[in-house]
Amino acid sequence: MVKSSDSEVRPCSIGALAVIPWEPPRLNCVAESGCGLIEEYADRWAVVTGASSGIGAEYARVLASRGMHVILVARRKERLKELAAELFDKHGTRTEVISADLSQSEEVGRLFREIEQLDVPVEILVNNAGFGVVADIPNTSREDVLDLIRVNISALTDLTYRFLPSMIERRHGAILNIASVAGFQPVAYMGAYAASKSYVLHFSEALWAETRDHNVTVIAVCPGPTRTEFFDVAGVSGWLKKQSAQTPEQVVKSSLKAAERNRQFVITGWRNRLLSLLVRMAPRKIAVLESRKYFRPKPRNASSSHAVSTDEIAKDSESSAKSA
Repeated sequence: MVKSSDSEVRPCSIGALAVIPWEPPRLNCVAESGCGLIEEYADRWAVVTGASSGIGAEYARVLASRGMHVILVARRKERLKELAAELFDKHGTRTEVISADLSQSEEVGRLFREIEQLDVPVEILVNNAGFGVVADIPNTSREDVLDLIRVNISALTDLTYRFLPSMIERRHGAILNIASVAGFQPVAYMGAYAASKSYVLHFSEALWAETRDHNVTVIAVCPGPTRTEFFDVAGVSGWLKKQSAQTPEQVVKSSLKAAERNRQFVITGWRNRLLSLLVRMAPRKIAVLESRKYFRPKPRNASSSHAVSTDEIAKDSESSAKSA
């Protein structure tokens, strides 16, 4: 923890005055197990996957503003370099840029080895990389769905188990796994995506229970619609105008506060919390049938050369691109 050179005067128990160094409070304490989940940000290292845009890029910005150094991971290396330059100019942040396609299992191993070679302890891991496939059954790409499972589930699980042991050994650290409000229910026309986020939610909650005695936290972050380039890329640029949506900054700040409080999951935004509650109270049949109205693909005009195919990969609110 960075100590201030300032001092403050406090009364001693015998009535005299003593000058003692002032020290900022630690970021969090957990009543049952003491301090240490995220003991401090300054001069610590974080890994953010899917960092090229959207919520991932915002995590990098917020963590850098709190004094952290950041390892940026995504497929789009040029965007990562631009972000790294921005963080250095604004905060003097040390960054490492690693381009990796997390839909390839060998890339996950390579990524971890490169981070190991940096020889820096990772205080925070943000598993943000992910994407969604929105389509009706005849137009669903099987390969896209399998890639979704590899990124949203396999890569996230692999990285979590690679970084978690060292955090447990040090007795501090945090892993933020980006789930979604879609993880609380099945969603028609994006069934694999919703199911993958349900996995992230339950997986993270289970690990939260396992790690709390080790002063480490694992949290599932469950945002709803978020203002990123997701809908523009998916060909439905006007969708957000009809919806209540959060900014990436709101999602990131809310999730970090929840992690500091050792929460097992957080649903960002009161509207999203209300929606998730209503979904859990409703009969499952009603919930899934109602979900059809949100993502039912529009009929395509075969004569239009600009028609958007419904099996196009739709980047989700968290990563806004297949940014693994």
